[in-house]
Amino acid sequence: LTGYLQVKNALANDNGNDSADGGKAISEAMAKLDKSSMSAVQTTAYNAVADDMKENAEHIHDNSGKIAHQREHFEMLSQDMYDLVKSFTGTQTLYKDFCPMANDNKGAFWISETKEIKNPYLGKKMPTCGEVKEEIK
Repeated sequence: LTGYLQVKNALANDNGNDSADGGKAISEAMAKLDKSSMSAVQTTAYNAVADDMKENAEHIHDNSGKIAHQREHFEMLSQDMYDLVKSFTGTQTLYKDFCPMANDNKGAFWISETKEIKNPYLGKKMPTCGEVKEEIK
């Protein structure tokens, strides 16, 4: 989650380099993850998204100079992250935010640690475009 939030915040600030660092952090965290403390449901949820998450994190990491490409992979990463955080209970309240203008006006969502909208898809062009759709506790 920490690496994902780093990517989200970097994209909201139009910073491809920090976004790439977040992608690397996700890959590294996944490589070190100890699944032995997970329940069967959590293990199943993790295994269902792990390969895609790793691939999207690597694309984000490998494309620091191509923020549009990073944002495409962030959209896919956000779906997997949502599925994952719904399977794990944590101490941190998260928010599922939605921007109707992202993805060529098809809309896209992301997970945030704050209620304040900081749009990772439109960045500094439209930083507050979007709304909170769900509070995840």
